[in-house]
Parts: sequence; C-alpha cells; structure tokens
Amino acid sequence: MAPDRNLSRRLIRLAATAAGALVYLFLALPVLVIVLSAFSPDPYPQFPPRGFSLRWFEALMQDPAWMESLVISALLLAIVTPVTVALGTFAAWALARLEFRYRGALQAFILSPLMIPQVVLGIALLYVLTAAGIAGTLSSLVIGHIVVALPYVVRTVSVSLAAMDRRLEAVAMSLGAGRWYTFRKVTLPLIKPGILAGAVFAAVTSFGEVSVSLFLSAPDTVTVPVRVFNYVDQTFDPTVNAISVIFIAIAVLLLMVIEKTLGLVKLM
Repeated sequence: MAPDRNLSRRLIRLAATAAGALVYLFLALPVLVIVLSAFSPDPYPQFPPRGFSLRWFEALMQDPAWMESLVISALLLAIVTPVTVALGTFAAWALARLEFRYRGALQAFILSPLMIPQVVLGIALLYVLTAAGIAGTLSSLVIGHIVVALPYVVRTVSVSLAAMDRRLEAVAMSLGAGRWYTFRKVTLPLIKPGILAGAVFAAVTSFGEVSVSLFLSAPDTVTVPVRVFNYVDQTFDPTVNAISVIFIAIAVLLLMVIEKTLGLVKLM
C-alpha cells in the first residue's frame, strides 16, 4: 500500500506543478507577445516577429505627442504619489487611533472610489471641477488621480496599523512623548512597509489611470494611458507595444529595487 500512496502523491504533485506552470504561462504569454512584437520591423504587430528592429522605439522617441504625454504622466506621478501617501497615512491613522462620531461613515466615504464605477466617478469629477473652473487642467488630473489612489493607501496603511502593537505608542507617551512625537518616532517607522506598499499602489494606479483621465484631460494634458487608448482606436502599430515594453521594464526595475532594499514579502 505504501508504494501506491507514494506514487499517488507524486502524481498529485506533478499535476499541481503542471497546472501552476500553465497558469504562469497563461499570465506571461500576453507580455511575451507584446515584448517580441515591439521589436518587429513590420508596420503592424506580428507574432512571432520576422526580424529585429528598434524602429518603433525610435518613432516613439521622435514623436513630440508621445513625449509630451510621458512628461505629463511623469509629472502626475511625482505629484500624486507623495500627496496621496501623506493624506492616506494621516487618514488611516486618524481612523485607527481617534474616536469621533461618524468614523465609519467617513471610512466608507474614503473607500467609496473602490466600489463606484470609474465612469460614474469621472463624470462626477468632471461636473465638480468644471464648476470650479479647473477642468482640463493638470490640477484637475491631480485631484482625480488622488481620489482614485487614496483608498489603496488608506487600506495598506490601515493593515499595518492594525498589525502594530499599540502598547509601544502607550509606552512612548507614558514616558513623556507627545502624540505628534510618538507618531513620528514610533508609529511611522513601524508602519513603513504599509506606507511603501501604499506608495507603490498609488504610483501604479495613477500611471495607469484611464477612465477618470478621459473625462478630465484636455488636448494639452493627455496622459500616456489616454493617448494609448486613443491611438489604438484610430490606428494600431507596434509603437503602442514599444511604450508598453518601457512600462514593463520600469515595473520590473521598481520591483527589483524594492526587493533589494526592503523585500517584497514585507509589502504584502
């Protein structure tokens, strides 16, 4: 009976390994197609490519419209990420540590962009920001991206706060530290993994936001995702694949830096 059980276990492990490999292949195959098609010399996406060429990367770099969109997206990323992290961290701390009326309602309001359809949220922001006279400006995009990304920061920081031992804060304050000093010197270092995870989520959400940006952008404030959306709708050549490869390379580089400096496990 023992040999039969060992054989059954080996077969089960083999089947599980094969199933896992198929899942990973299914997830990686679209990325592989995009990467290889970006180096195709043909004027249309083709897989597998018939040759190797940097033609579409050169076309991307020489197109002022794409360069303008890259600058706008990078500027949004540089503004939205730190602002969202700061607001989300203070909001999560207030919801976790302070006692006040309607705390649950405020938390539901902050997290509501996760449940509201992005199209509805985009229309609502368009009406509000048009009434404020800033629709179509970079400021409107910053506000829209902060609204969309804020719930992710609040959730990740809230998880770190929930896992933190609150007795450490109590000890610091019992020794004479004020609430603000305790927050800076005790709480912030302990919840740093949640803050970094929130920063990653905020950056990724802002850089890839399409639905809200479609409503809030103007001809001179078109982000990269919106330009990709419009470009694919009007024409389709490997230029889109080239910029996708750049995004993939940046994402992989970011993950490598996080793994070397902090460790991905601490961000989970």
